[in-house]
Amino acid sequence: MQTIDFTPFYRSTVGFDRLFNRLDGIVGQEPKTYPPYNIEKVGDNAYRISIAVAGFAADEIAIEAKENGLTIKGGKGQEGDEKTREFLHRGIAERAFELRFQLAEYVEVAGANLENGLLHVELKRELPESKKARQISISTAPAEPKTLEGQSVN
Repeated sequence: MQTIDFTPFYRSTVGFDRLFNRLDGIVGQEPKTYPPYNIEKVGDNAYRISIAVAGFAADEIAIEAKENGLTIKGGKGQEGDEKTREFLHRGIAERAFELRFQLAEYVEVAGANLENGLLHVELKRELPESKKARQISISTAPAEPKTLEGQSVN
């Protein structure tokens, strides 16, 4: 595995600490492959994360949004009937999982639903009014004539 040292960037940049900390965290992490998921853009400011959670009920999945992070955990409880089930082939994993997503600023979870073995988490970006683009009017009033020691210049 190749490693990248971001130390020179820390010395020559100001205000990018968070970016380089994220890059440090990403380098060396193995990509998560279970459960499979899609991230799609469904509108100008709307996104959806769809996660394949076959075999999980809604009460076995927990979704937590905290600051700019989203954590989705799933796990089966200790079932007594697990020992009575005899599998000839077991292709549905049903193992515990935890997925973490970093959300951009002003992206919030709008809702979630479980349908046909897919968990859909709806995300929406809502910019505060102070961050939205606005038009600035230009004044066209004539400028006051410049004066030298109280006398007008013509």
